Amino acid sequence: MKKISLILLFLVVPSFAMADSCVLPEKNPFMGNYADQVAFSIGQGFDTGWLLPPPVRPVPFYIGTITYSQPTTFFRIPARRSINVSETVGFGEKNGWKWQDYTIPMIYLTEDIALFKYQRIYMGMGAGAGLQAHENKRLGAKLIFQFKVTFGYNFNKRWAGEFFIQHFSNANTAEDNHSYAFYGLGFTYNY
Repeated sequence: MKKISLILLFLVVPSFAMADSCVLPEKNPFMGNYADQVAFSIGQGFDTGWLLPPPVRPVPFYIGTITYSQPTTFFRIPARRSINVSETVGFGEKNGWKWQDYTIPMIYLTEDIALFKYQRIYMGMGAGAGLQAHENKRLGAKLIFQFKVTFGYNFNKRWAGEFFIQHFSNANTAEDNHSYAFYGLGFTYNY
């Protein structure tokens, strides 16, 4: 319940503050005036932590993602809606977990909202839901939920770089729910 409350707090409060002050421009901070975006990202896995407090114990677990996005709005706040295809890859053992057991493909739908934009820098937060290919001892369900905080920099109108913190969980829909957490970097291309 604490996790859900924190998510709502981070989504709702900045949304109302920015809606009144008109901090965001009319064009979409993630995509400018373009209608499509493709992104490639990689991330380093962490054993513990959620978005708050940030995860701190790196493990031999990684994620690679290809994303297709389109611009949208969320209660008049600029946003992007995406379909994501990810592959997690684990190696060896650490902290009592056999990370190679969690090499699993995932597909999930997400929506990111723009919380802040200043010149070429932007910040967003998103959530989504999807499926992993099979259940395992870390996430005891195929159903997964994703939360993400993104910090981006627009190199030009078409290219941007993003740093992200990402969390996957089954939202306690199964007995096992040890989650996945990643820090990562990605590049987006608008067209």
